[in-house]
Amino acid sequence: MSSRTFRVWRGEAGAGDFETFEVAVNEGEVVLDVLHRIQATQAPDLAVRWNCKAGKCGSCSVEINGRPRLSCMARMSTFDADETITVTPMRTFPVVRDLVCDVSYNYVKARQIPSFTPAAGTEPGELRMQQEDVQRSQEFRKCIECFLCQDVCHVIRDHEENKENFSGPRYLMRIAELEMHPADTADRRVIAQDEFGLGYCNITKCCTEVCPEHIKITDNSLIPLKERVADRKYDPLVWLGEKIGLRDGLKHDTPIVPNTKPTQT
Repeated sequence: MSSRTFRVWRGEAGAGDFETFEVAVNEGEVVLDVLHRIQATQAPDLAVRWNCKAGKCGSCSVEINGRPRLSCMARMSTFDADETITVTPMRTFPVVRDLVCDVSYNYVKARQIPSFTPAAGTEPGELRMQQEDVQRSQEFRKCIECFLCQDVCHVIRDHEENKENFSGPRYLMRIAELEMHPADTADRRVIAQDEFGLGYCNITKCCTEVCPEHIKITDNSLIPLKERVADRKYDPLVWLGEKIGLRDGLKHDTPIVPNTKPTQT
């Protein structure tokens, strides 16, 4: 057992400061273990969100030494022996208290995305997909909604005013998943750009870098979605097809029917 120095953000409603703790650390522990020990021995009122402690619920998202991470997956052995561990709440979202943030912005965006839309009259059990199509969307379904990609995305991290018009990488990925589904009949390419802010994304890959599930958010969802939007908006053949009635895409002024089903976390 060794002693380590932790600097933990304490406060609420945007006001607060760091508190320093000298705390014992055992071999094999992760940052969340140490935060629990601080709760148990020095600061029983420390607010920390967590659930599974297995990297699958996405609840314990914080920033550790400035990097968005799951505290249950950040092993103490990866830090230098004399390194001070600084733990702060996710910077992009309002602080409720200490390390707990209000992430309701994400659920608002989730409800705005139109649900899966199969062809009219499709009965249960009639949908068929090729294995290749299954594998393509399966990667996106690995998302645990830790919102680290949302936190690190500079479009909303540095510009609060963009939140109204930008859904963030997690939900642009959801739109891409539905757009790539062979049995989904809705055309989401226009609303991806006009309603959910795809054009704000400049594919810096910061979202991919922090994803604990190693989803290639940028390469496999955002870039292909941008390509589909470009084809939809700027392909002259598509434009001509709409003009002469051969194509009937989803127009900008088509009302969006939100998905009112509860979002799984």
